[in-house]
Amino acid sequence: MSAVLSDTALIFGRYARQTLRSRFQMLFGILMPLLYLFFFGPLLTGLPLGSRGSSWQVLVPGLLLQLALFGASFTGFSIIIEKNSGVVERMRVTPVSRLALLLGRVLRDASLFVFQAVLLVLTALLMGLRAPLAGILIGFVFVALLTATLGSLSYALALKARTPQEFGPAVNAFTMPSMLLSGLMLPMALAPGWLDALSHFMPLRYLVDAMRDAYVGEYATARMLYGVIAAVALTVAALALGTRVFRRAGA
Repeated sequence: MSAVLSDTALIFGRYARQTLRSRFQMLFGILMPLLYLFFFGPLLTGLPLGSRGSSWQVLVPGLLLQLALFGASFTGFSIIIEKNSGVVERMRVTPVSRLALLLGRVLRDASLFVFQAVLLVLTALLMGLRAPLAGILIGFVFVALLTATLGSLSYALALKARTPQEFGPAVNAFTMPSMLLSGLMLPMALAPGWLDALSHFMPLRYLVDAMRDAYVGEYATARMLYGVIAAVALTVAALALGTRVFRRAGA
């Protein structure tokens, strides 16, 4: 276990330094959620959204998870670049734990997207968001868990994909339905009954509902429980799958 932790810290440090050297990478990922915040948020003010809390308490949790959804799902592109440049081949001959090769990358991604989530929340506070501190912190935990889940799956898929042309469409086929069916932008309570029922088969919906409860200060709810269970279960399953693919690929 100590060797895994040491190797994970080593891999995390390597990729964290790469990220810190690229301000573009650190800040560009937050651009789309900020645009939604500036141009979509004011349109919702005063509208009956079928949910508790203000329009900002409905929109901001969705934007935070959208940040993790689109950001983490495409992290696998870096593995494809490393395969093409020979980095993966060099890593295969090292004694570094394959689990650590995954965890180090995932922890870097989670740190990056939580940092971007903090910037997004600070901007939302200036625009009128009011939410309890505990709810905001819980939201950051959900962002980290969703990043770990989707990052692990993205890296696993990228190791199987031969080219970016194979990887990109596969990710888009997952992210777009996830965004539309999970109620990221608007609560699914506004949807027709059949669409609301269909959305319950999308695990991301449970995270969205739980975060919105947290942002209005309601922590002991069934939706919060379902969200926590879904987030933890998805993270454990994705890490297990990602580790298995890394070991088989020798990456």
